[in-house]
Amino acid sequence: MAKHVPSFICQNCGSAYTKWQGKCEGCGEWNTLSEEDSIAATAMPASIRAKRKGRLFTLESLTGESQQAPRLPSGMAELDRVTGGGFVRGSVLLVGGDPGIGKSTLLTQAASLLARAGHRAVYISGEEAVAQVRLRAARLGLADAAVQLAAETSVEDIIATLSEGTPPRLVVIDSIQTMWTDTVESAPGTVTQVRASAQALIRFAKKSGAALILVGHVTKDGQIAGPRVVEHMVDAVLSFEGEGSQQFRILRSVKNRFGPTDEIGVFEMTGLGLREVTNPSELFLSERDLGSPGTAVFAGIEGTRPVLVELQALVAPTSLGTPRRAVVGWDPSRLSMVLAVLEAHCGIKLSGHDVYLNVAGGLRIQEPAADLAAAAALVSSLANAPLPVDAVYFGEISLSGAVRPVAQSSARLKEAAKLGFARAVLPEAPRGETGASDGGLSLNSVGSLTSLVAEIAARSEKRLRPAAQA
Repeated sequence: MAKHVPSFICQNCGSAYTKWQGKCEGCGEWNTLSEEDSIAATAMPASIRAKRKGRLFTLESLTGESQQAPRLPSGMAELDRVTGGGFVRGSVLLVGGDPGIGKSTLLTQAASLLARAGHRAVYISGEEAVAQVRLRAARLGLADAAVQLAAETSVEDIIATLSEGTPPRLVVIDSIQTMWTDTVESAPGTVTQVRASAQALIRFAKKSGAALILVGHVTKDGQIAGPRVVEHMVDAVLSFEGEGSQQFRILRSVKNRFGPTDEIGVFEMTGLGLREVTNPSELFLSERDLGSPGTAVFAGIEGTRPVLVELQALVAPTSLGTPRRAVVGWDPSRLSMVLAVLEAHCGIKLSGHDVYLNVAGGLRIQEPAADLAAAAALVSSLANAPLPVDAVYFGEISLSGAVRPVAQSSARLKEAAKLGFARAVLPEAPRGETGASDGGLSLNSVGSLTSLVAEIAARSEKRLRPAAQA
């Protein structure tokens, strides 16, 4: 015997409530609760439950040989870098990104390359018709690839079709928010349907050994829509990032059970699809405005790859009661901290200026090693003093104004030397440790932010009063 029990489920985090309320207590969002009718079974008598016995299974020990998970190269070096070397048999990947960023284009190219290599690749679209997918493939020059297409949203029908014949090596579901299953009574796209559909597709992938890629929608905050439990169910979560006005696209690994979680893949959007960028530093610096105040080159690390990118800063007098702080591509809280350190320890008053900071090329920087480059760009803009065009900057700034060392300095310096830079401004080496390999660069070690400000002030005609001269 079963009965219908109305429940209200948050479409943002998946929390369930017995009655409607304006604010979700789980995630704090307003007006995200939606009514969904779920079927709750009545309690089963104890006499019936006792008849069912558990099955025996084999317990394994920690010792023993562990086989390396077989991987299937996708044919795209940047995609393989992010996934850890290719698709693992039976793995499930969740790819999210803003609308129009290029998720379908990327997966169409990957499926076509696998099909050309002789593997069975299936592309299931719940948002587009087969003719629309064919038009995209023809535009990308991939119409000759033997990719099997379908426009279907029923999970049961998809699994039944894929189970026939040779098991596929790659299955793309675009997107998981459009899928629905008969096991639950909810509309497609709701939390219940997304969770149940993903669970059924993941079970098929683990049983058949096919690599499954789920495309996920994102919210206005950039988070993957649907219940958070789906991100825990899959093996890898990839985020496709980029600005609409920029041609660069960044594929970032957020979670990966079979590889690193801090790798990025760089692509360039062209008329023929996504082109892999093997040297992103050269591409990010190709349009530098040499000799302009407020620009500094940051030598960063993304996963195992050193990346050089330009930070652009603009400091201008404000006409507002509260100065404006605008950041693109960097953490706003890090900018606030750097501004506070400049004012407290270096004597630079920025409370009457608007501050704008931009990471050129559409890259999003997450490591604190960009503090020194951001501070140099800000002081350069305020003092109207151009920084040396052949210098790179990296280092973490503490609240006391000291510049702290960062990891993988040698890799940063080697990448800078390869691109023609001659000098580097970096933190002092920790006590008891030898300095990093300079890669042929002239090193300028700074122990505090005050010394860097004084050096930039000496290059300017505008009079600054850093704390060291006060």
